[in-house]
Amino acid sequence: MISELAEAFGYGFMQRALIVGVLVSLCAALLGTSLVLKRYSMIGDGLSHVGYGAFAIAAAAGIAPLWFAIPIVVAAAFLLLRITGKGKMGGDSAVAILSSSALALGMIVLALCRVSIDVNSYMFGSILALKENDVILSVICSVLVCVMYILFYNRIFAVTFDESFASATGVRSGLYNSLISVLTAVVIVVGMRLMGALLISSLTIFPSLTAMRVCRSFRNVTICSAAVSVGCFTAGLIASYYLDIPTGAGIVVLNLAVFLIFALIGWIRERK
Repeated sequence: MISELAEAFGYGFMQRALIVGVLVSLCAALLGTSLVLKRYSMIGDGLSHVGYGAFAIAAAAGIAPLWFAIPIVVAAAFLLLRITGKGKMGGDSAVAILSSSALALGMIVLALCRVSIDVNSYMFGSILALKENDVILSVICSVLVCVMYILFYNRIFAVTFDESFASATGVRSGLYNSLISVLTAVVIVVGMRLMGALLISSLTIFPSLTAMRVCRSFRNVTICSAAVSVGCFTAGLIASYYLDIPTGAGIVVLNLAVFLIFALIGWIRERK
């Protein structure tokens, strides 16, 4: 078994997938805890659809898709934050409008420009699509997310649970919301290459919801969700290699299985 794993991870694409996937899973879980508790869990889905539209335009224009998509998705994150912050539109409505519009625009661009690309890799991800730039960007992003949580944990906690009170005590809520939105946007863009536009949001939602079945404190939920996310990704990547199934789909199904197990454990604990 060990020799087979060593052989599998001897390939460059598997090494890149493992590094990017573990780091993206870790970042997505940490950021996802705040997003889920603030009821912004669907922002990942909306941003991934914007990323798909940006990737499509970049492919049609012959531009490097990663560096073109990042500023577009970051701008979309700020737009969603501003719309929901001003109370002009509900968060779910804003995400629905933006995501469907971006997805439709991307499909139209690809159709009009007759671009020859593998649409399935955009929609469902492909470990073969990962490049060296993805590894570098995932490392930078994971360092920024971890440093932010270590240095500003108490402020993130305050902003997550009571933004008005946090602002009243001098915490710059808008700044921390912006940081979380920007980092989420970057994580979504990098993770899309691996998970696809339709599945990447699962990395921000499943681990936190799973941890909440058995953990009660914010700290424990954050740590548990990070461990679940990284563990499910690693196991899903290995399973997809041996079973010859789509990597993204395998990771999501494994996350679902772990969620159901944790939900059962939580239910048993409540019954006692």
